[in-house]
Amino acid sequence: MIMAGACFSPLFRRKQPFQALKLKSGSIRSITSARFAMSINSVGAMEEKQRRSGWKEYLEQAKVLIEADGGPPRWFSPLDCSSAPDNSPLMLFLPGIDGVGLGLVSHHRQLGRIFDLWCLHIPFADRTPFTDLVKLVETTVRLEYQRSPNRPIYLVGESLGGCLVLAVAARNPHIDLVLILANPATSFGRSQVQLLTSLLDALPATHFPALPNILSLSAGDILRTVFDNAVKRLPLLNAAREPLGDFNTFASSLPVLADILPKETFLWKLKMLKSPSAYADSRLYAIKAQTLILCSGKDQLLPSQQEGERLRQLLPNCELRKFDDSGHFLFLEGGLDLVTVVKGTSYYRRGMYHDYALDFIPPSRDEANKIVESYSLFNFITSSVMLSTLEDGNIVKGLAGIPSEGPVLLVGNHMLLALDKFSLISRFYIERDIIVRGMAHPFMFRRQKSGRLPEVSFFDWLRVMGIVPVTATNLFKLFSSKSHVVLFPGGVREAFHRKGEEYKLFWPEQSEFVRMAARFGAKIVPFGSVGEDDLGQIVIDYDDLMKIPYVRSEIENLKNEAVQLRVGVGGEVENQQVYPPGILPKVPGRFYFYFGKPIETEGRKQELKNKDKSQELYLEVKTEVERCIAYLKEKRESDPYRNVLTRSLYLTTNGPTSDIPTFEI
Repeated sequence: MIMAGACFSPLFRRKQPFQALKLKSGSIRSITSARFAMSINSVGAMEEKQRRSGWKEYLEQAKVLIEADGGPPRWFSPLDCSSAPDNSPLMLFLPGIDGVGLGLVSHHRQLGRIFDLWCLHIPFADRTPFTDLVKLVETTVRLEYQRSPNRPIYLVGESLGGCLVLAVAARNPHIDLVLILANPATSFGRSQVQLLTSLLDALPATHFPALPNILSLSAGDILRTVFDNAVKRLPLLNAAREPLGDFNTFASSLPVLADILPKETFLWKLKMLKSPSAYADSRLYAIKAQTLILCSGKDQLLPSQQEGERLRQLLPNCELRKFDDSGHFLFLEGGLDLVTVVKGTSYYRRGMYHDYALDFIPPSRDEANKIVESYSLFNFITSSVMLSTLEDGNIVKGLAGIPSEGPVLLVGNHMLLALDKFSLISRFYIERDIIVRGMAHPFMFRRQKSGRLPEVSFFDWLRVMGIVPVTATNLFKLFSSKSHVVLFPGGVREAFHRKGEEYKLFWPEQSEFVRMAARFGAKIVPFGSVGEDDLGQIVIDYDDLMKIPYVRSEIENLKNEAVQLRVGVGGEVENQQVYPPGILPKVPGRFYFYFGKPIETEGRKQELKNKDKSQELYLEVKTEVERCIAYLKEKRESDPYRNVLTRSLYLTTNGPTSDIPTFEI
């Protein structure tokens, strides 16, 4: 049945009839209840501005949606039919206890770029049992899987919807599903929310709706006291209070919340929560799907972080991300962008497996700016100097000498702990608007659940910016897509070097990249980087730590956790130990990068198939990197702003956005 309602946008909110979608033969759209469309303004300029309050958008759109509420649960699309590319995977959003289906309202536009997004709406008067909701979603999943068996289906569930997601996944292990759970209600049995059932049962029927009516009259101090005393006993409203922020806004929204969850509905869903929690929890053993759990540190309804840790241990293919400052309604708070999270965890894929090269979606300007801003302090402390070489051989300050068109291969040395990647990637984006695809060690993408290596979440921002595991296959794909790629042949051995080994290259004896670059006509840009010795000095290195029995055992465990690369290649580069060096900090100096003249490989494919010729070019690149390092070590001695104190004084005098000078070129 097609229902009448209203079509609205965030800007105008004008009431018009819902624009019903044409039902397609053989599609789930013609089998389940009607999908209805909501028009959402997609002006590009607005998408780059700070997102409006998720709660405010939720309440505004919920007002319209519940005016014509009724009927059975059904799917709707919050975006125009053509908003997602044809090969986009399907995403099904399963709501929490409210049932409205607008929990992702502040993410709709971003999700619509890369997903075919559907949302489940459960009318507030509906009393469909949990098992029937499972069958409804399961029917949709199975039919869509039959239509596109090679396309993954994303199930996103918050709270109660998380139980629904897990139940469907357990019953359909043969279907390629990606699960995203936000504060799942599988922890309901260990929460204090269930105590609300007895309280609400005892309340008079007229009391529950009286609260919003009274509070909407005024926002004075007396009513604020009433608000504080009454609402804090209702976790759903109390959790919504802080994200809304402004008391007037919250007070005016209470009638909407009361319409969405009147006493009878709220009480029924609280009683019903016990069954979904137990149902999903008893079937966790059957879940094989790729799972991402998002949990809040300030969830007033459920013990979400403890539950997230528990589920990560129980589910075989599971990642966990924590949001310590967020409440229960995670998707409606401004601190999370679901698209960024999906990309940062490498959970976005269009086929059976994630392809780090082909499934990469370049960061939006807003995403990239936020990432760069998050490392602004580090970039200020290191204040990197970038030099490049033009085609005529002249050295210039900046990155003008880097070719604009790919494929381009940047080949250089690693500084201690690979600190160079922060400056290099951010500077290329800021100055040239170029996304540099870094080749990185596999431990930055996957680790053991109980391992000692750093959490892979630490590297999420690098995955958003396009890093890939270092393999020949990935390098081939990146060259095929004409990307700018940065490669550090010294790898872990250079990044975790010993005392006295600053700026020493540990490269394999044989070339690893020359013939691949020649196959695609890639330009090779050798570069050197210095500055780690101006940040700190290694006082305890690998050799020192291995003399301590307990520490030696811990380092061996780290070695066993990390994927071992270049096994059997011989030479010092084969020693890929990851260890925590003891570093004595210094008053910060400055980072310097010098990019040499690009080396052309276009038209040299046949020539460089010859092993001797390719080895000759490989040694030429290595020699050029060493020359760049030596040049920087010498020239930085004459930099009057090498010290962070002199740079700070310069910025104080000339303004915080001033370009800090360096040595004369």
